[in-house]
Amino acid sequence: MFYRYQESPIGRLFMVGDEQGLQQLLMDVERTPWRIGDGWQEAGSQLDEASRQLDEYFAGRRQRFELRLNPQGTPFQQAVWRALQQIPFGKIDSYSALAQRIERPKAVRAVGAANGANPICIIIPCHRVIGRDGSLTGFAGGLPRKQLLLELEGAVPCPQASLFD
Repeated sequence: MFYRYQESPIGRLFMVGDEQGLQQLLMDVERTPWRIGDGWQEAGSQLDEASRQLDEYFAGRRQRFELRLNPQGTPFQQAVWRALQQIPFGKIDSYSALAQRIERPKAVRAVGAANGANPICIIIPCHRVIGRDGSLTGFAGGLPRKQLLLELEGAVPCPQASLFD
């Protein structure tokens, strides 16, 4: 495993990957300190492409990431994370719509939990999911960061109850 720290407009990021792809991209959040695993090495060029694409995203020159991803999770979490990747840049979606998309319409809370467990922030765009009423709901990096990411993408939600109707 290789790791790297990266500065960004939303604070310091921590990325981890191996030959199979990027496994983690985490924001600096006090309640979840980063842990460097035994045998991990600081990345040389191994994570350069992910860093470059993140820099392009934050500079407004990239709307779609083209990276090999290898997030670790349950089959249900994997399904949610694949569905998140289908939300286009500049768009938002609701937890209930994601539950419908993975054909588990009654699993809205479980979808929310899987969204919150996303190990690859930004690239797997969990920030694009908001409440059905248009509210900015929970985000591991905090709501100000979520707002900033949505503004960067031009997807600031309108506070309307009928947003997803």
